[in-house]
Order: sequence, then structure tokens, then C-alpha cells
Amino acid sequence: MGLAGLARLHGLFAAYKPPGLKWKHLRDTVELQLLKVRGPAFTSLKIGMGHRLDAQSSGVLVLGVGRGRRLLTDMYNAHLTKDYTVHGLLGKATDDFCEDGRLVEKTTYDHVTREKLERILALIQGSHQKALVMYSNVDLQTQEAYDMAVSGVIRPMNKSPMLITGIRCLQFAPPEFLLEVQCMHETQKQLRRLVHEIGLELKSTAVCTQVRRTRDGFFTLDDALLRTQWDLPSIQDAIQSAAPRVAAELEKNLRPGLGTQQPSSAGWPWDSEGPSSALGLESHAGR
Repeated sequence: MGLAGLARLHGLFAAYKPPGLKWKHLRDTVELQLLKVRGPAFTSLKIGMGHRLDAQSSGVLVLGVGRGRRLLTDMYNAHLTKDYTVHGLLGKATDDFCEDGRLVEKTTYDHVTREKLERILALIQGSHQKALVMYSNVDLQTQEAYDMAVSGVIRPMNKSPMLITGIRCLQFAPPEFLLEVQCMHETQKQLRRLVHEIGLELKSTAVCTQVRRTRDGFFTLDDALLRTQWDLPSIQDAIQSAAPRVAAELEKNLRPGLGTQQPSSAGWPWDSEGPSSALGLESHAGR
């Protein structure tokens, strides 16, 4: 491959991580595909990993190739939201909030209705919206803050606990339910714990059966390369296709005054352990 071909490999692209596959294995597989490229310029071409997904989770995983690794830090400092679909199962609790964890308790769930679930979700969203404003360090009395709130661009200035910017019930068929969660600074374990705590708020129990990331910032499922597409031509095409959007979105989201900051440390962790409660609210049981 010539220098022109190598130039087309610098940038960001998204892959789809299946459940049960570790992110390191995905990255190593991509690296092996790119190692087929020969030439002295290739020795400096490294693969970086964006916001990680744990082994049980699936969905959109963003990778940076070569100079694209620096764009991962820009994505991180833009504090962009991510979307997940989270599957829950009422009636039992486990030690790790997963369906196949060690059983801790079994409960009834006949009293749980969609209306009760949606009431809890509204409380969660309201509580997290207040936290979002607090961590964003904006004065709500100013016109700037009002404009930011209307535009949906209020974001934390720095690292924060998990913040949920949107949550709703997509399906409710007891004992199963499906949530759509829009959030930032989360880990997948925190999302599983969220399902557990929702179960407790409903005076029942619940475990998480699946966590799937459907969007990471400006990359969606439509952008994510399937395992059969983790090859050099597909990766090149994906990087080139995404490049204009990546540049435009990062320029827009890293502008001063949007509750973000320019990179100050490339060594920040991609995942954080959040607050003791994934709900971010006091118990509303009995209200």
C-alpha cells in the first residue's frame, strides 16, 4: 500500500461488538487485518479504542486509527451522549444484576404496571437533569444558559458520575421490559444496576438481561461495521465516509461556551465508577 492508501486509514470508524466478545479481542482482530499492509510507514499506525463495552454488552464501539487516536480524546472531551437499549426481567435479584448471576432473591411482580414504571422513569430523568445542570456549572438565570438548555447542549465541564439525559420504556410485557437510555459517563455495570434499583423502586426486583449501545456520540448502528466487514477496504471506506461528519461534529461540540473544555489530559479514564446509586434520587417508595 502506498502513502496515499495509508493516508486514508487515519481517522475514526465504528464497529459492532457482539455480546460475549471482549473489546480487546475486537481491537486485536482489526490490528491483524491492518498488519497485512506492508511498508515502512505502517509501523507507526496504531489502533486506539474509544468508550469501551464490557464483554456481556454489545453495540457501537468507536476505534481510532493512526492520527485518528487523537480524535478519540476530542470525543471524550466533548462529553457527547450515548444511547442504549436495556432489557430488564422482573421477579428476581442477583449479586451482579445480570440474569445469570447468583440468585439473591425472588419476588412477585403482578402489581407492577407500565404506569408505575414510567412514573419511576420520570423521577429518574428529573433528578438527573438537575444533576446535569449542577455539573455543567451554568447559571440558569442567564440567557446563555437558557439558550443552551433549549439547544440541548448543556454538558458537564469535567468528569461526573453517570448522568441520564433521557430514559423511556419502549416495551412492557411482564416480566420483561425494554428501556431506551440516553446518558453520559456511564459504565454498562451502572446500567445493569439501574435496572436492579428500578425493580426495588417498584417494590419488586429486576435483573438486566441485555445492554446494547445503539449510538456513541455521532456514530450509530448504521455506521458500525459487522464482524464480516473488519477488513482493510471496509475500514478505509468507513473512515473516509465518517471523516467530514467527525470534523464538523467535533468542531461544533468543542466550541467554547458549550459546557465543554479543550483536552487537558489525554490520560483520563474512559470508564468511571459512578455514584453509589444509579438512580440518582432518594427512594420514592410509598409516594
